[in-house]
Amino acid sequence: MKKYIAEFIGTFTLVFLGTGVAIVSDGNLVATSLAFGLAIIASAYVIGDISGCHVNPAVSLAMLISKKMTKKDFIGYVLFQVLGAVFATGFLYGILIGTSIGVTSLGANGFESLSASNISIVGAIMTEIILTFVFIYTILGVTSDKKYASVSGIVIGLTLTFVHLIGIPLTGTSVNPARSLAPALFLGGEALKQVWVFIVAPLLGSALAACTYHFLNEK
Repeated sequence: MKKYIAEFIGTFTLVFLGTGVAIVSDGNLVATSLAFGLAIIASAYVIGDISGCHVNPAVSLAMLISKKMTKKDFIGYVLFQVLGAVFATGFLYGILIGTSIGVTSLGANGFESLSASNISIVGAIMTEIILTFVFIYTILGVTSDKKYASVSGIVIGLTLTFVHLIGIPLTGTSVNPARSLAPALFLGGEALKQVWVFIVAPLLGSALAACTYHFLNEK
């Protein structure tokens, strides 16, 4: 149970700080990218030894495919990740409602009318698959050898920062189904209709990264 609670706390931290900064900074590219990256770095060194600090169903899927976790743990991890994201978004909603900032977006991902660049649905799917592939492939690589343990959190956090720098203007950057589902549930409407893209595409990118890593890197 400790590892599930750790995943809840880690995902809560990621969503509260990452999307929180996105909201209060009015989507500032650098600030939001750094917030997500730094949140992962902080969590990695606090809960990494407890749960591995997945805080993302796409990461857990890659670990399942790589046979580094059981199906039971996968279900438990995803459940607590989603709960962590929902609770974080709920707290943000409660804090911001009635303020001059408001709760019109809550950091939701989107395409076409919900995208800053009006990206198409095909473009959004391709973007999320590619960005998730890069993120997951990096995680698998840097966690595969114990000699990288001391810097793995930093590498993973910086990679998440990098993918946000390109992804925010396009889709708002998901690469994490839990982080995308939570605001969509609170906002409803078009955000909820579009959220399937930000669940399916990251999972596809994760599966592709895990299979590619197994083919290229494992002996």
